[in-house]
Amino acid sequence: MAIFMHAALPGVTAAQYDELNSALQELPGDTFAGCLAHVCAVGENGLDIYDLWESQAAMDAFGAKMMPVAERFGWGATPAPPTVAEVYRYWIPDGS
Repeated sequence: MAIFMHAALPGVTAAQYDELNSALQELPGDTFAGCLAHVCAVGENGLDIYDLWESQAAMDAFGAKMMPVAERFGWGATPAPPTVAEVYRYWIPDGS
């Protein structure tokens, strides 16, 4: 079952996001396996991350890879855990 995740990251900047994202892309293997869509929005208080994952297992596997890298950059735990919902239905428009 697909999973929709929203994480609020107060105080995190776009530059910090870019730094973490670059480091994650350099990891061996497919760090983002199972991610169907990803959006990072810059808000007044920090960043909001929205992900669509093919499964809870895929999201958990990403978290296990991402968290040690985030901690190396000084990112602590978020004040509130991400919100997660099972997806009833989704579609991604064909870009053609």
